[in-house]
Order: sequence, then C-alpha cells, then structure tokens
Amino acid sequence: MPRRPDRAEGGQPPSDCSLCPRLADFRSANRGDYPDFHNAPVPSFGARSALLLIVGLAPGLKGANRTGRPFTGDYAGDLLYATLARHGLARGSYGARADDGFALIGCRVTNAVRCVPPQNKPTPSEVNTCRSFLADEIGAMANLRAILTLGQISHSSVLSVLKLKKKDHPFAHGARYRAGALALIASYHCSRYNTNTGVLTEAMFDSAVKKAKKAAEL
Repeated sequence: MPRRPDRAEGGQPPSDCSLCPRLADFRSANRGDYPDFHNAPVPSFGARSALLLIVGLAPGLKGANRTGRPFTGDYAGDLLYATLARHGLARGSYGARADDGFALIGCRVTNAVRCVPPQNKPTPSEVNTCRSFLADEIGAMANLRAILTLGQISHSSVLSVLKLKKKDHPFAHGARYRAGALALIASYHCSRYNTNTGVLTEAMFDSAVKKAKKAAEL
C-alpha cells in the first residue's frame, strides 16, 4: 500500500510537513536565523521494537530542533537521558548531539508534537493535528507494554490515541493506569522550569522512570 503524502517512511512526518501552517512558517523563519539547525519535524529516537515509549511535548528551539533528536541539546534531555542510563535503559556517553553514539535500550522517545512551536507552546489544534503521527507511532510498536507521558498535554494526547476518558484518567505525577495490555504512567515534564520551581525533583522523576521500567517489565 503506498504511504499517504503527509507521511514519510515509518509513518513519521515528512521533512516539509505543512499540516500546521504556523509551525511550518516558524520552521521556515528558523532556517534563516539558524541555517545549521535541523529545522524540521524531529523523528523518534530508539527502536520501534521497544517495550517502553516515552512521550514528551515538543522539540525545543535550541534543543531537539537544533540537533534533530528528541530531548537532545537542552536541560530536559540532560535529566531524561541521565535517568534512563541510571536505570539501564540507555548505554554510551550522552554528548547532547545526535551523533554522540548514545543508544536506548528497550525504550523509544518521541513527542506529542514533532515540530518546534513558538515560545514552546503548541496550540490545541496543532496537538490534535500531530496526534495522527503519535497514533501511528503507538500502533507500529508491536511489543509495546508501557507508555510514560511527560506533562499534561502529552498525557491528554496519549489518552485520546488510546480512546480513554480524561475524567477517568486524570493527569497526576506518578499516576498509573491500564489500557488493555498497556500500562500508562504519568510524570511532570522534566523541563528546567519544573525543576527550578520545585514542581519536579530529580528524585520524583527517577521514581516515575523506575515505575515505567517496571511496568514495561524491562
């Protein structure tokens, strides 16, 4: 079956995705301001055969939008990947570059929105539009056992993909739900803002990752 014109290989957004005009315009402007950046939808990181999927919000302008790998190049990635390595879910040295040789073990990382949004804030319409790629992502992971959502927007988008009612599965740090054979674990996003304000501590995040690893039976 030929793939849809808005899909690249593996159901990922094409590099010139135009489904969200505001995000496409922002990417275009960034190509002029930062010609050496990735400046395109950021593909998922890790094997599709993974048992655990980690879903963030969206690429950061000078993080994943620069490097082309989710959570790579900003503080959120420093915390996420150090925590994954500590729990045996990654190997190698994280160098905050897409070519640093860092590899994930048993898990895969993606975002609810694949393109960098202005002020790091995607609109509800953009989240809804990009959800089709998240649905493709989840549907293509045949061995998937658990999903760790980072932040309320990510959590809500995953609930929509899984057709779960939000009122029955409210977002709360450390919350765990079931969706058939899948476990769903929620965490505050590992952003610098959340850690600086004390909303999320490293210990809290470590606990959420540990819970997700156990749910995935890794």
